[in-house]
Amino acid sequence: MRIFIFLAFMLTASVVFGQTANEIIQKADDKMQGKSNRSVMKMTIVRPDWKREITMKGWAMGREYSLILITAPARDKGQAFLKRTKEMWNWQPSIDRVIKLPPSMMLQSWMGSDFTNDDLVKESSVVNDYTQTLDGDSTINGISVYKIVLVPKPDAPVVWGKVISYIDKKEYNQLLVYYFDEEDVLVNTMILSAIKNMGGRLLPTRMEMIPADNPNQKTVIEYQELEFDIGLDESFFSMQNMKRVR
Repeated sequence: MRIFIFLAFMLTASVVFGQTANEIIQKADDKMQGKSNRSVMKMTIVRPDWKREITMKGWAMGREYSLILITAPARDKGQAFLKRTKEMWNWQPSIDRVIKLPPSMMLQSWMGSDFTNDDLVKESSVVNDYTQTLDGDSTINGISVYKIVLVPKPDAPVVWGKVISYIDKKEYNQLLVYYFDEEDVLVNTMILSAIKNMGGRLLPTRMEMIPADNPNQKTVIEYQELEFDIGLDESFFSMQNMKRVR
């Protein structure tokens, strides 16, 4: 009888006092995305014997629409990536060609970095494409966090077999993410840091992606500017605008 009473109490407490894993993930995702956003970023690809920097601008509207424009270096300047719902394209002005990216390319490296195409254009949704489970609490650098395990839903268009995300309990910022393949082998670790006020929100402005099979290399993305709810609509994310946006 005591066990049944305890279980009943825990079930009631989780509804009254707690939040579901889905609600926590949704809050964290909404905070980083807003209804729409505009960003200026610098990506640094670090290898044992060389380093390369890429600067870019980004625009997004929810998870359905995004546009990324490369602004430097000169050899890549003007190249753009567009996502509209489930379709993605890459504009390469040097050859005056638009290339459609198939879903099979989502796990491939983006611009030679440790981030994937999926990471940058956000083809998959952590809210809708995964089943989220709250797997206890933890602490990262003295900050209390939720540990949430995300497993893909059947037939979801995702590239990862499992994701483990640690989210700040107070600010709902992701601070650490582990990415696993379908064999449950760790592939990438992302560390989020440099919490600053951007666009009126307290957010991590540095994302560091480290591959598990080569810990001596990494890719760092740093937000230099970030604005939210800037009034974009679907027409901004067009093939024509991908070619002319600056």
